[in-house]
Amino acid sequence: MARVLSTADERRETVLRTAVGTFATRGYYGTTTTEVAKRAGISQAYVYRLFPNKEALFVSVVERTFDQVRDALARGAAAAKGSGPEAVLGAMGDAYAKLIADQDLLLVQIHAQAAAASEPVVREAVQRGYAVMVEYVRSVSGAPESDIQHFFSVGMLCHLVVAMGAEKVDAPWAKLLSNGIRHY
Repeated sequence: MARVLSTADERRETVLRTAVGTFATRGYYGTTTTEVAKRAGISQAYVYRLFPNKEALFVSVVERTFDQVRDALARGAAAAKGSGPEAVLGAMGDAYAKLIADQDLLLVQIHAQAAAASEPVVREAVQRGYAVMVEYVRSVSGAPESDIQHFFSVGMLCHLVVAMGAEKVDAPWAKLLSNGIRHY
């Protein structure tokens, strides 16, 4: 039986969906709760009824993107054309490459990583998100730690390549960074 959301749950969901796009556009520091409220069609006071402050709202958005990444990795692992670590990691990498074609998700992750450098609560959320991802990839793939580290380092390179559009730059440095990186 499908769960029926209360009005507060529905509003919270609307605010989170809206906040993803707003934070993606302007980042943690450039986004105000007033902007999120306006885009969600509610008052700023109602945003504060749902989230105690902007930091809590941003952390919820970051957690949501990590959930989306985890779900994409699970879909990728389920679609792997083999059960060996290489096949599973490859399928998860492909699923992730498709996911970050969603610029909002990509940008929220980049903004979260930047804010983590100076905002302890954001840093903790990013650390928790990566802890879950690393353990998930380790348990599902059965890959050695060096391969798991490589998987995540390629993911970070994907962020960089996609964010700066390096795959569209006709220059040796861009071709070198983009070589072997899947794009959608």
